[in-house]
Amino acid sequence: MKSRRSDVRRQAQAIPEIKFENHALTSFAGLVVFQQLFAALNLKARLRECFRHLADGKIFRPATLFLQLIVHLLLGFRELRDCRAYQDDPLVARLLGLKHLPDVATLSRMLKEADEASVEKLRQLLRKMIFQRLVSLGLVRLTLDFDGSVQSTRRHAEGTAVGYNKKRKGARSYYPLFCTVAQTSQVLDFLHRSGNVHDSNGAREFILACVQEVRQALPGVQIEVRMDSAFFSDEIVTALQEAGVEFTVSVPFERFTELKRMIEQRQRWCPVSSDVSYFEADWKPKAWDRKFRFLFIRTRALRQNKEPIQLDLFVPHEYGYDFKVIITNKTLDAANVVAFHEDRGCQENILGELKRDCQMDYVPTRTLCGNQLYLLAALFAHNLTRELQMATTPPCRHTTVNRAALWAFEKLGTIRINLLNRAGRFTRPQGLLTLTLNANSWARQQLLGLLHALKALRPAA
Repeated sequence: MKSRRSDVRRQAQAIPEIKFENHALTSFAGLVVFQQLFAALNLKARLRECFRHLADGKIFRPATLFLQLIVHLLLGFRELRDCRAYQDDPLVARLLGLKHLPDVATLSRMLKEADEASVEKLRQLLRKMIFQRLVSLGLVRLTLDFDGSVQSTRRHAEGTAVGYNKKRKGARSYYPLFCTVAQTSQVLDFLHRSGNVHDSNGAREFILACVQEVRQALPGVQIEVRMDSAFFSDEIVTALQEAGVEFTVSVPFERFTELKRMIEQRQRWCPVSSDVSYFEADWKPKAWDRKFRFLFIRTRALRQNKEPIQLDLFVPHEYGYDFKVIITNKTLDAANVVAFHEDRGCQENILGELKRDCQMDYVPTRTLCGNQLYLLAALFAHNLTRELQMATTPPCRHTTVNRAALWAFEKLGTIRINLLNRAGRFTRPQGLLTLTLNANSWARQQLLGLLHALKALRPAA
C-alpha cells in the first residue's frame, strides 16, 4: 500500500534526556537461540567433563568461564576486558547459569591456570562433536584440508618465536596447523606450534593422527586430503599413499629444474577449458623411491607490459601463462582433479573468518595453555555457529567435484548483526518468564523458526 507523505515524514525532535535504570533489558536477545542449541548439544555438561580433574572449590567453575569465552567471541568481543560491556546483561547470565558474571581478573586467572589436560580434553570434545554430525550425514567421502595460520602478538608469551610474518615483520607469533572439514566448513583439530617453524614441521604425525581419528569415528569412509606446496615431501606423500588416503598436493616446481624443462619442451597441451590446459606424467624426484602422477597445469593470464612504449601503440596488457604442478594419487580425469584441488582455498576463507569474526588472532595471556584455551574457544564459537545452521536447515547441495560445503553457510558476523544483536526485555506476566523483542516480522520468523527446529532435536549424549 502506498503511503502518504504525511504518514512518513515527521518534524525533527529534541534530543532526549538519557537515564540508566534496571529494567532487565538485554542487548543480545538472539542468544536465546544459542541457549537452546547448548541445551540440545548438552554442552555445559560436556564442558564440565573436560575440567572435572581440576579442584571444584572456586565460586566460578572453569567450564562456566570457558563457556563465557565462547559467548564472548560469539558476541564479537575481542579482549578479555571487553566483558565489562555485557556485565549486567540478564540473558548472558541466564545462558551461563549465573546470577552475576565474573570480572576480568577471574577470566584472566582461569587462562593463566589452564593446564595441558584441559586443552587435550577440549580438543577431544571438539572432534567428537564434529564426528557426531558427520555420522548423521552418512558421507562416502570426507575431505580434509591442512594449512597453517600466523597468530601475532606483542607479548613475550610462552612458546612464541620470531618467524615468517607477512603483516608484522619481526613480531613474535604462534603458527598453529589446522585441519578443516570441507563438507561442514568446521575445524576438526589443530597442532599448536611456535612461529619460527616451517609449515611441514610436525605435519606428518598430525595428518596421520587426524586420518586415524576419522577412520575410528567413520569406518569405511574414503578420506581425501588437499595441501599446498609447503607439505610437498617424500615422507608425507608416501605416508598418505600407504595409509590409503587420496591426496592432491601442490608442487614447488621451481625447485626442480627437470619439471621446468618438461614444461618448456612441451608442445601439446590438452584443454580443460578455454583458459586452462594440462598434460600429465609419471615422475619422481631423484631422491624418491617411487613415481607418482604429476599434473602440469597451464592457465592463460593477463600480463601487464611495463616496458616504455609509444602512446599511439599503447597495449594495456598481453596474454601469458601461469603454471602450476600437482602431485596426486587420484584416478579421476585431470579436469576433476584440478577442480578438486583448487577449492582448497575454502580453508583460507574459514581461517579468515576465524580471525575476523572469532578473534582467533588474539593472544590474551603469557601462558601457552591459556592461549591454547582461548584458541579453542574461538574454534568452538565457529563450529557451533556452523552446527546451528546444520541442525536447523537441510543441506542445499550434494557432494560436488570441488567438494564445496553441503550448506550455504552464513558467516558469524552476519548472524551477529541479523540475529544476536537485538534488544529485548525480560518480564513475568502472570509468573511466566517472557522475553519481549521489537515487532519485526522478518526477525520473528527467523528466531521462532530456529527455536522450533532446535526444540525438535534429541539431546546429545
